[in-house]
Amino acid sequence: MKFIPVVFCISFLLIGSTSSVEIEAVDDSDLVHLITGEDNVIALFTKANCESCDELETVVENIQDDLKTHLSAVVVKSMNSHMTGIYNPSKEPALVYFRRGLPLLYHGPITEDDIMHTFSENRDPVVKELSDNNFEHLTQAATGATTGDWFVFFYSNDCVVCQRLYAVWEAVGAALKRRMNVARINRLEYGISTARRFNVRESPEFLFIRQGKYFRYRLKEYTPSSFIDFAQNIHLQKTKPEAVPPLSSPIDDFLNDNVKSILGHPQLYSYGIVGIAVLALAVFLCKCVCSKKSKTTAEKKKAK
Repeated sequence: MKFIPVVFCISFLLIGSTSSVEIEAVDDSDLVHLITGEDNVIALFTKANCESCDELETVVENIQDDLKTHLSAVVVKSMNSHMTGIYNPSKEPALVYFRRGLPLLYHGPITEDDIMHTFSENRDPVVKELSDNNFEHLTQAATGATTGDWFVFFYSNDCVVCQRLYAVWEAVGAALKRRMNVARINRLEYGISTARRFNVRESPEFLFIRQGKYFRYRLKEYTPSSFIDFAQNIHLQKTKPEAVPPLSSPIDDFLNDNVKSILGHPQLYSYGIVGIAVLALAVFLCKCVCSKKSKTTAEKKKAK
């Protein structure tokens, strides 16, 4: 009779030692403090009465020790967070890997191995940052040469939607990085000339560049699945390809910038019109004076 309680206690201890430990819960203020610090952070965004949330939470609980050890990451969860939509348009559940603040939204099967593999393979930023200075050199868009296909996100700092797509776009980059290049460019700062070249007039906009042609992503569904499907099945989409425009010359950029500046300021535009009129009048008077002098000189020669 004394043997049964001992066995029961040992079994209980074994079960307790193998069960997973709950993920530390934090509120939004704590989460902001964590992701703006120096640590890597893996955050699970979840909510109550959500079966898929519970499924993901169980998987993360089982591997949180590995995540902490191999990625040197803090693992936390946030219930009913107001920040979820910033990183995942589809809301809960969402698993986000903050690499010193830069977010990567997990997109893939809800399995321990897949999550570990994705995060381990993407400890650094996946998306390339382009500018007017390096765009053509890196993409070789006009020649369709050897650097492969490019999927480019045109963004701007004043675009709220763009800010909510950074984690999504990193997820796209992680999923496609062995097939193509995924990049982004600030169309109102370091990518003004490139945006003008491709007639990109708003944010966000997405272009898929392949072999001297480019395709515009015209859907309004901004999820990793939608972007990835578009990139992998580009020829099946109802998107008309356009020829990549040639590079503009520095003179063209200078003239475009100055014309845009003048048109954007009505007062400068008025001054410009007046200036052109004055210049035209001066040229006309100069011609009249020169013509009169020539006529007088000719008459004097004829009189001699």
